[in-house]
Amino acid sequence: MKKLSSWLIVSIVAFGLFGFAVPGFAHGYITSPGSRAYLGTAAAGNLNKNVGRAQWEPQSIEAKKNTFVTGKIASAGVSGFEPLDAQSTSRWHKNVVSSGNLKVSWYLTAPHRTSTWDYYITKPGWNPNKPLKFGDFEQIKQIDDHGAVPSKVVNQTISLPNNRKGYNIILAVWNISDTVNAFYQVIDVNIK
Repeated sequence: MKKLSSWLIVSIVAFGLFGFAVPGFAHGYITSPGSRAYLGTAAAGNLNKNVGRAQWEPQSIEAKKNTFVTGKIASAGVSGFEPLDAQSTSRWHKNVVSSGNLKVSWYLTAPHRTSTWDYYITKPGWNPNKPLKFGDFEQIKQIDDHGAVPSKVVNQTISLPNNRKGYNIILAVWNISDTVNAFYQVIDVNIK
C-alpha cells in the first residue's frame, strides 16, 4: 500500500509539472490588428463566433513549416481549428486599415528562438467566397530574426500594397528556428 501511495504521489507531481507545461510552450497570436483566431476570444470581445479551439487558445495554431493546404490555410490543418477555415465575404469581422505601413503586434505566451516572420497578402482578383489556397497570396515581407529569442510582445511594421482595397486577408507565419514548426495566423482586413 505504501508503494502504491508513493507511486501515486510521484505520478500526480510529474503530471502537474509536465502535463500542463507543454501546451503553453512557444505559442503566439496576433492581437493588433486582431487575427481571426484572436477575435474569437473573450479578451477580444468575441467579434468572431464559432471559432473552435481558437476561442480558448488562439496561440496554438502550430504546424510544420510551409503548411499551406488548400482550404486549411487559417487552421494550418490543426485539429479543432477547422472552423477558422470557413470563408466568405461576410463570415469574419474585418479590421479597418489603410494601405501603406501597418503595425502588427504578436503576443507570445512563451518566446522561442525565431528564424523568420513571414507576411503574405491576398492577390488582386482572389475570390473571398472560395476556400483559401496558398496561390491566393503573395509575400509582402520577411523579417529575419537569425535565431534570436523575441520578447513576449513583438511589434513589427509591414507595408500593404497600394493596389489593395476592400476585403483582403493577411497571412502571418512565425517560423521557429530550432524546430520544424511554425505558428499561423490570418487577419481579415478591410483596406480603405
